[in-house]
Amino acid sequence: MAKEIKKIAVFTSGGDSPGMNAGIRSVVRACAYLKIECVGIYRGYQGMIEGDFAPMDARSVNNIINKGGTILKSARCEEFRTAEGRKKAHDQLVNAGIDAFVVIGGNGSFTGALLFNEEYNFPVMGMPGTIDNDILGTTYTIGFDTAINTVVEAIDKIRDTASSHNRLFFVEVMGRDVGHIALNSGVGAGAEEILIPEQNLGLERLLESLKRSKKSGKSSSIVIVAEGDKTGKNVFELKEYVEEHLPIYDVRVSVLGHMQRGGNPTCFDRVLASRMGVKAVESLLEGKSNYMVGIRDNNLILTPIAEAIKAHTDIDEELIRVSDIMTT
Repeated sequence: MAKEIKKIAVFTSGGDSPGMNAGIRSVVRACAYLKIECVGIYRGYQGMIEGDFAPMDARSVNNIINKGGTILKSARCEEFRTAEGRKKAHDQLVNAGIDAFVVIGGNGSFTGALLFNEEYNFPVMGMPGTIDNDILGTTYTIGFDTAINTVVEAIDKIRDTASSHNRLFFVEVMGRDVGHIALNSGVGAGAEEILIPEQNLGLERLLESLKRSKKSGKSSSIVIVAEGDKTGKNVFELKEYVEEHLPIYDVRVSVLGHMQRGGNPTCFDRVLASRMGVKAVESLLEGKSNYMVGIRDNNLILTPIAEAIKAHTDIDEELIRVSDIMTT
């Protein structure tokens, strides 16, 4: 029989993503609405081990839904990877009277929660917070929509300079293992070529594409490169290769980096995080554990965490086809 849950903790873990604060706010206010105590854990699993807890109520999360980052902070924690570290964390939770927790994060964060649950039968619920959109069991992760909008805005500005100086820009975006950011922002910004980890297009195809662009009369070009793309060792190698084989191009590189993680979350991410937070709390009170809240066909669903962390999401083949058509 599932134990009665009277106090729920919430924390953020791993890389920050826009909308995490909206998720925290949702968990806290859902707890307040359902007359359940809520505790915030600072600095993820590290704060759990150290007992860095603070009570949270509906008023403590005023005016955070619009803010990027996470008010609870985030940190990597090697100690939690050890049995000793997880025991310290469990002792801290028990001493604080915490009955369950909600973790907002990605694959690594969920892996830790799964292991913790297996060892201590401690109720856990996950909310997918990562800009990479790479977690199974949900069509969208919290922060992805904001990230691709940030990238599109940056590319729009870069294109102004590219057009003014007749330049070719390689724009590197995040996506070490998956190309969702590159593909979606590339289509949205009208990039001439999109390079993603799922497709090694090869350097020759890149050259042919750029030659066609030049021949069609384009005076400038934008190539979006996911950081995990296999076409070249890195975006700077691509620049050197093109300069060597197509000297007609004046080539520049722009690495967007961590700016993709920041900024005020879009309305979509705020609403998504708010819906997921309520679902996470209600699911724990229903006796469910070891699930991640996701969204599919605009309906909230629960996916076992063990399934969610098995692999990365597949790239959208239809969007790749659209991209190919748009770049002709």
